[in-house]
Amino acid sequence: MQLLDPKIWTGSVFSGGWSSAREDAPVVEPATGEELGRAGVAGPEEIARACASAAAAQREWAATSFEERAAVLRRAGRLFEEHAAEIQEWIVREAGSIPPKAGFEVHVAAQECYEAAMLTSQPLGDILPTAKRRLSLARRVPAGVVGVIAPFNFPLILGIRSVAPALALGNAVVFKPDPRTAVCGGVSIARVMEEAGLPEGVLHVLPGGAEAGTALVADPHVRVISFTGSTAAGRKVGELAARHLKRAHLELGGNSALIVLEDADLEAAVSAAAWGSFLHQGQICMTTGRHLVHASLAEEYAALLSAKAEAMPVGNPLTEQVALGPIIDAGQLEKVHALVTASVDAGARLDAGGTYQDLFYRPTVLSRVPTAAPAFAQEVFGPVAPIVSFRDDPEAAALAAASEYGLSLGILTGDPMRGMELAEHIPTGIVHINDQTVDDEAVAPFGGVGASGTGARFGGAAANIEAFTETRWMTMQSGIERYPF
Repeated sequence: MQLLDPKIWTGSVFSGGWSSAREDAPVVEPATGEELGRAGVAGPEEIARACASAAAAQREWAATSFEERAAVLRRAGRLFEEHAAEIQEWIVREAGSIPPKAGFEVHVAAQECYEAAMLTSQPLGDILPTAKRRLSLARRVPAGVVGVIAPFNFPLILGIRSVAPALALGNAVVFKPDPRTAVCGGVSIARVMEEAGLPEGVLHVLPGGAEAGTALVADPHVRVISFTGSTAAGRKVGELAARHLKRAHLELGGNSALIVLEDADLEAAVSAAAWGSFLHQGQICMTTGRHLVHASLAEEYAALLSAKAEAMPVGNPLTEQVALGPIIDAGQLEKVHALVTASVDAGARLDAGGTYQDLFYRPTVLSRVPTAAPAFAQEVFGPVAPIVSFRDDPEAAALAAASEYGLSLGILTGDPMRGMELAEHIPTGIVHINDQTVDDEAVAPFGGVGASGTGARFGGAAANIEAFTETRWMTMQSGIERYPF
């Protein structure tokens, strides 16, 4: 069986089964510009119908036994594994990913489903103390309809990590993937859940633009919004959700620091740094965006990282063995190059890269970067490694903390305890001692602080249960309470 057969999804959306959309959009391979097909695109009207349908289906789904919901999620995990090669090829072609990154996405997607299956049998609440002769409970119940909005960069992981646990906990889901990755980030999830036996109407997958996202956040049937994307878009989502008195879980941008202390293994540090800055062309919220290197190592570090960058092959990840594929589109490439150019104008030294052909941007190293330079002060979302030196641990902590973002932090050192102590002075949602800043596991809580979002709202049983359920107080007693009225 071909899971992603274009005959199924061409010009269609998944909403109560596959149905023709009023509009469609090209599915483009950024490495070649080739049109791979045409996917259905939803607008506000389709979103409204889907939300109403999801609300109607949700109660029956929530009433199914936890064993039945777990079985669907386990089957979904197996389907991701069985069709891994097919899904990976779509991630390579549609998202411009190198094969190892695509393989990681499918692996994590399967694990997200398996972990979600285990959520169904978690305890539903607590027995509370009470001053009366009664049973008092704090009970977890499904939120209802969950709206999920995911971006293009890790389209499969960033969709399934909300879709799977929300479904497992008895919610219905209306999911809006980025139309630039409508197949690998949307159709793949719809098809897996369809084949896994999820009842019709419980999941709706509707690629769409900003208008569709606004309609989803504002729809009265939706009680929780799970959004992953830029900080600018996240602020708008949060504001709109607050206006409609609904919870919004926001995983936003980052400008994560990698601190290289003077006792770090320099060769290993440079390898980790290259992975952190150049994986998937730097189009990751956790990308190492700021390299803070002890002054005694800074020049050698820059030279080694530049040599590594110059040696990295860039090209079509489908047909060549490359380290970097294409930037997702021309608009994003222009933003990256503008930040690099402005940073060089501001005094940064261009040690490697800074050039491109078509959508292929060379891995770029900037050293002696002024802290006010755009490539250091802002999220680049491209394969750019800006380097700033520091003299001691307090200065490193101050530089790392001098950002509105607070997503991930890496500290490379020969003394892990020193790294732990340093991390205590830098507010971030994620810390890796002796690793770079990019990582994700289905069992781990994920999220940032400050402009990086609203904290750990994804991953791990505790975070997922908190994210996708409501707490209900319930009491029960043997007879009706007597009152003086």
